Amino acid sequence: MSRIDHYIQAIILEGAAEARQEGSAATEAHHLLLGIAAHEGTAAQRVLTSAGLGRQAVRDALDREFERSLSAAGVSLAAFDLPPATPDPTANPKLGSSARLALERGFAAAKGKRDLRPAHLLLGVLDTEIGTVPRALALAGVDRAVLMARVRDTLPGEAW
Repeated sequence: MSRIDHYIQAIILEGAAEARQEGSAATEAHHLLLGIAAHEGTAAQRVLTSAGLGRQAVRDALDREFERSLSAAGVSLAAFDLPPATPDPTANPKLGSSARLALERGFAAAKGKRDLRPAHLLLGVLDTEIGTVPRALALAGVDRAVLMARVRDTLPGEAW
């Protein structure tokens, strides 16, 4: 397997671990974003960190997005004393539709597999107008278009 194959597999596994921790049956794009933010040593992770989006900041933004989405439906988390999700260590979250689309967009952003880099995967996750990721980034005060431009700027010189 090539280096990018190992990276893709690692991000999918890290995303699945995030989904499992939440008690989710599917690994979605926001789980991949958490995996990318946690996976050190890549331009993708460095761009996120430089934008104030380390793994914990992404998690916090996603938690705010979840709370806001519930609020839009008339449900207040503060009104309930909910325990944290109980992860099932035997669960194997499947790749959800938003994660599949994010991976497809990331692959399409590269000229070919030989040119595929971690930043392309991050572009795939960021390149959507709807869903959890853009809502969470907006709540974190991040301009998604500016962040995507910064990611694209890393591509020409990105060794990894």
